[in-house]
Amino acid sequence: MKTGLKLPEVTFHTREKEEGGYQWRDRTTSDFFAGKRAVLFALPGAFTPTCTNQQLPGFEKGAATFAKYGIADIYCLAVNDPFVMTKWAEQEDLHHVQMIPDGNGQFTRLMGMLVLKEGAGFGHRSWRYAAVVNDGVIEAWFEEPGRGDNTLNDHYGVSDASTVLDWLAENG
Repeated sequence: MKTGLKLPEVTFHTREKEEGGYQWRDRTTSDFFAGKRAVLFALPGAFTPTCTNQQLPGFEKGAATFAKYGIADIYCLAVNDPFVMTKWAEQEDLHHVQMIPDGNGQFTRLMGMLVLKEGAGFGHRSWRYAAVVNDGVIEAWFEEPGRGDNTLNDHYGVSDASTVLDWLAENG
């Protein structure tokens, strides 16, 4: 369990939509998480079946309920570049979940969640997890079982939106 630990401070290279198109923006962990309560969920990759069809939509659809529990923002993190994360957000027509591209896997590695998925042809990716984060400190941790390199298992059911919402309903 990582409950009580402070998120690692890194710089994420993002693409943010502005008038006239997208612009490069460097945002830090503190930019995303300081001074508020948020949900972070991480997954193996953009456009992958479980991530696209189950995990991401659950958090997007649950945004209003998350807000009732004091969640200011919901972030999706993957070891993908900013262009991929931006295109995925556009395709999924996201209005509530914000993407964090961890293209080099630096944040994921410092979280201890970077795994090698060569067997699936993915290279380094994030293991699937979710967290409730309060002012940069992990308040609740939801990690899928079986974390390890080169496993073809893609467990899903601990880091889903409904499990995080159940925890929030019980713990505020």
